[in-house]
Amino acid sequence: MAVYTEVPDAELSAFLAAYEIGTLLSYKGIAEGVENTNFFLHTTAGNFILTLYEKRVNEGDLPFFLNLMEHLARRGLACPQPVRNRSGEALGRLCGRPAVIVTFLEGVSVKAPGVDHCAALGRALAELHAAGRDFGMSRANSLSVGAWGPLFAQAGSQADAVSPGLSERTRADLALLETSWPTGLPGGVIHADLFTDNVFFIGDALSGLIDFYFACTDALAYDLAICLNAWCFEDAGRTFRKDMAAALIAGYEAVRPLEPAEVEALPVLARGAALRFMLTRLVDWLNVPPGALVQPKDPREYDRRLTFHRQARDARDYGRG
Repeated sequence: MAVYTEVPDAELSAFLAAYEIGTLLSYKGIAEGVENTNFFLHTTAGNFILTLYEKRVNEGDLPFFLNLMEHLARRGLACPQPVRNRSGEALGRLCGRPAVIVTFLEGVSVKAPGVDHCAALGRALAELHAAGRDFGMSRANSLSVGAWGPLFAQAGSQADAVSPGLSERTRADLALLETSWPTGLPGGVIHADLFTDNVFFIGDALSGLIDFYFACTDALAYDLAICLNAWCFEDAGRTFRKDMAAALIAGYEAVRPLEPAEVEALPVLARGAALRFMLTRLVDWLNVPPGALVQPKDPREYDRRLTFHRQARDARDYGRG
């Protein structure tokens, strides 16, 4: 989440007039994240989130995301719901951009998760995969292994200015992953971006999942690998917490046991997930729009994670088994 597009009061008021969400009392931009423009809306009917879609989001993909959230909620998963306007439409336009209002999910994200948080996340991730099993739409992962080379090309010669030797390390990782990326693993709907700021807790209980705008159809175990990267490293990517990873995997397998091929593929999937987020962060780091209210993520944190993944040999290095 971020603010790339400033919304004038008059345009916002005209947009909200099409919805039955009460009278606007206040609103403010949300600076966290890097993808879309987001505002917190407080009205006489409650709290909502307004999103204007920017950058990587293809407008043609929005029905997939919005229908998926409604489907998951019907299957019992706690996640935001699109608010439809008086014409029954969830998707509108504001300041020339596709825009959606979604319900506000109660809870807070945990900045420094522990073992119990990871176990709860693992269970929730497996429940998401189960709830999406009968979702009738599909969307290819536009940021899978085939996109990583072109992403790296966008950074060009600037990569080494971010971290010495980054270009050489990245080329080696790309060469290995492009030839060893697993195929034929169990697949389905994945979240693909389940970082700590996209998981809410109330006390010690996980209260819901948000931000489904990278969701796609891909290997389920890749989603688990993304979470291992996002939740199980400390000290800005320098320290891997094997106990937290073991809890995350155990929580997941309590709901959906991994197949042998998924266990075998886990080190490659984790390495690929780290490279994917290093590359998108690198491109964002080098291309922040002037004047944007945005906090780009540091790609060096994922470069440090890759140091661990290059040394991992099997799933036992990640606390499984």
